[in-house]
Amino acid sequence: MKTSTAVPSARPQSDVSAGVGLCGVAGLLFWLVVCREWPAIATALDLPGPRARLDGANAALAALLFSGGPMVAWSLLVDKVHRRPSTGIDWDAPRPIREILQISVTKIAGLWATWALIAFVYCLGRWYWRGPYLFAMDMLGIAAPVMVVLSVPYVLWLDRVLVNPRDGAWHFGAMLLGREPFSKAEVAHHLRGWAVKGFFCAFMISILPVGFIGVVGFDLDAAWHLGPVVVTNVLVETMFMIDVQIAMVGYLLTMKPLDAQIRTANPYLGGWVAALICYPPFALMGGGDVLDYRPHSAEWDYWLAGHTTLLWIWGMAMVFLTAIYAWATVAFGLRFSNLTYRGILTNGPYAFTRHPAYLAKNTFWWLTSMPYLATSGSIVDVVRNTVTLGLVSAVYYWRARTEERHLLAADPKYREYHAWMAEHGLVTAPLTKLGRTIWRSRRLLAR
Repeated sequence: MKTSTAVPSARPQSDVSAGVGLCGVAGLLFWLVVCREWPAIATALDLPGPRARLDGANAALAALLFSGGPMVAWSLLVDKVHRRPSTGIDWDAPRPIREILQISVTKIAGLWATWALIAFVYCLGRWYWRGPYLFAMDMLGIAAPVMVVLSVPYVLWLDRVLVNPRDGAWHFGAMLLGREPFSKAEVAHHLRGWAVKGFFCAFMISILPVGFIGVVGFDLDAAWHLGPVVVTNVLVETMFMIDVQIAMVGYLLTMKPLDAQIRTANPYLGGWVAALICYPPFALMGGGDVLDYRPHSAEWDYWLAGHTTLLWIWGMAMVFLTAIYAWATVAFGLRFSNLTYRGILTNGPYAFTRHPAYLAKNTFWWLTSMPYLATSGSIVDVVRNTVTLGLVSAVYYWRARTEERHLLAADPKYREYHAWMAEHGLVTAPLTKLGRTIWRSRRLLAR
């Protein structure tokens, strides 16, 4: 999408401060140390129960409190996000409950109907009832009645201070109840936002315990003696664990008092297709799938075996890339979510490139899988795997473009950021200039 926005003299200020995510990581690492050192802690305090590391799924869920709690505290006490006009809240002019009761009842009806619709989709999807998704369904089943009960006081409390309490949930409720006029556009916005939450919350919960349990159980002393491959794997899994934990907090806390609500969900079909084919059950990159680039291949440790120095260099490059990937999620603070606009990020890794996570993830895959080498010795396998991974990278380029199209239309501040990065971004500016040069060359050749 082209834009004529003038290039600002300075990078626009981020809607999320760096302190939010850093507090979340600090709280997460604190809990991680507690879980690893629990035998010593329990013994020192003479606590009942087994003297073993806290390496179960419940400990992984508790980590959300230790990461999310500090992020909420920083957001409210330091950044004071609840006072921002973008929340749509006027704390100084609360209305009596009697004035908003009918609005709240309609909104609650819309919320409950939305959750029932999501539950129905979960029931239809067979993939939700096997493998890791079973854990997610168990947790959501426990959370559902709690959400239903708490939604009543929460909506009544919030509607008293909302400038416009007739939001998307209200419009959906009004449509279902048929008592008041409603906006189809607001209903569509509401359903798109909850479709994002319903799809990605189930996926994120399903993978939440795996990384956390693995990191808690690592024997760090043994890892350093086992060499670069083991150390790399430990550090990479730790980075991915941080990414998943912070992202999960973001999906859960889409709340207006935290200024973390979904402003808009991507309205373009191409954006949804590009995103969903990267995640189960629609993923095309798994073993035997259309974009599987691994047949007759081996990973980096196979090809570099016996070259210790090179293994260390290669491994640390992979750790660096996953650190960038995790940093890109941490920078979102409470606002991480696919396919949504919840405020603009311009700091952290987003000061260097508009899509640090996609760039780091795809570079990591090229270093890890090395598709340009094949165990079969076949040039056909080399070409096939290399081209296929190239197509995977193209999917992420497509995702980036559709996200930019969404954000450019949603917020003039993003248009300023987009323009500034094209001229000044450490990574983005050279790529933009290269693209312009190629485009001009193509036009000259076409004459």
